[in-house]
Amino acid sequence: MNERACRFPRRGDRLIRLALAGAVVAAMAGCMVGPDYHSPQPAAPDTWAGVQPPAAAQVSVVTAQPTALAQWWRQFQDPTLSDLVEDAVRANLDLQVAAARLQQARASRGVVAGGLWPTLSASAGYQYGQTVQGVRGEESAYQANLGAVWEVDVFGGVRRNVESASANIQVALEGLRDTRVSLVAEVALNYLSLRGAQQEIAVAQKNLLAQQHTAEITRQKYSVGFVSLLDVANADASAATTAAQIPGFETTARQAIYALSVLLARPPAALVVELAPTGLLPSVPAEVPAGLPSDLLRRRPDIREAEAQLHAATAQIGVATASLFPQFSLTGSVNWQSTLLHTWWSDISRSFGVGPSVTWPIFQGGALVANIRVQEALRDQAFFTYQKTVLAAFQDVESALVAFTNEQRHRQALQDAVAANRKAVDLSTLLYSEGLTDFLNVLVAQTALYQAENALVQSEQTIATDLVALYQALGGGWESEPVPPQPPTMPVVPSHGNHG
Repeated sequence: MNERACRFPRRGDRLIRLALAGAVVAAMAGCMVGPDYHSPQPAAPDTWAGVQPPAAAQVSVVTAQPTALAQWWRQFQDPTLSDLVEDAVRANLDLQVAAARLQQARASRGVVAGGLWPTLSASAGYQYGQTVQGVRGEESAYQANLGAVWEVDVFGGVRRNVESASANIQVALEGLRDTRVSLVAEVALNYLSLRGAQQEIAVAQKNLLAQQHTAEITRQKYSVGFVSLLDVANADASAATTAAQIPGFETTARQAIYALSVLLARPPAALVVELAPTGLLPSVPAEVPAGLPSDLLRRRPDIREAEAQLHAATAQIGVATASLFPQFSLTGSVNWQSTLLHTWWSDISRSFGVGPSVTWPIFQGGALVANIRVQEALRDQAFFTYQKTVLAAFQDVESALVAFTNEQRHRQALQDAVAANRKAVDLSTLLYSEGLTDFLNVLVAQTALYQAENALVQSEQTIATDLVALYQALGGGWESEPVPPQPPTMPVVPSHGNHG
């Protein structure tokens, strides 16, 4: 009995090894059903329509030269802006949420990849009871079990699912990058809004002082009977109208500071002391290299994200297709059971079983085929979304280019208008002081000057804003970072496309 017991486990081990080897051979001989993913190759224009020879009025020109966009905000040469952007990248909560989504996607892939490996389970128990078999007695029962199940991925359903999960990691990674691009642009836009509002306040206060001085001269003239009370009222009204503009500009500036603080994950008023002092609008660089349209396809995170979503959806067709085919499993178990503790682990108390099994869904009312059609439709939706994303990206760049270029012409015209209006104000004020013209000419000239100077500030802010929009449209604001290693998986079985 002991000799048989000693030989028994060795025969069992050999059977298990043979069965496992057979399963491995079957898996390696298998294929992955469903379509293999191929990256789309959308057509791209040869060059940007908005990249044209520079006009005489342009201070900054856009070229088709290659450019480094990872830290485009440094092109403004504004240390405060650079510090705000870098602090936001370190602390922003939306960015941290996106990073957590990336970690979730990586962990989800580990869950899916676990299906490539056998599952092992163990259990043990003890039971005490009384029995009556002619006489009352006591009995103990000891039992333990060790089981294993391996679903052999013959048709590649699990591997397709792992492929889809890997693509979803790329989706999350590109989503993180896209969030960073949007964040950097939002910080820059709020900063430009702040500096623009501060410059509008400065222009309004300067014109208010001039208008108040004119009103004082008008009151002096009225006191000696040279002008009417109507001129005094008009002068006071002009100064009051300009003064009424200032609180609105102050509101815009303060709200921009609050927005910047929240983007940096700080309380709204945290940056008031630092940013409240008036600062200049950052100057735009003399040359803005935009690269080629084909570069955009690999640069924009939203395009890369849409492509990864297409990949994930394509792999899910294979997952659905694999459900049409048989599922092969290899199961094994070893059991120990005894009524005596000292014989619990003895050979005589042990039994084992090992063998393959197959499950094949013969009839599901068309549900399996319908599921494949669902996944194919989702793949098609992802493809059309990808195409739309590409076209929208081209549109974003072209729109930003034409806005940036034409706004410079607008600014040049405003600069000419400001120069002419200043001359008109000086002349009308001089003539009015000497009694050679009426107050209406002074009022008109001062109003026109204030409007032109305020419009010039807005135009300078718009040019910088358009440039930020251009950098964002080009996909600037992120750098390639190494992706942490993925969880280990089974050796990849060579794919044979749709062949089962």
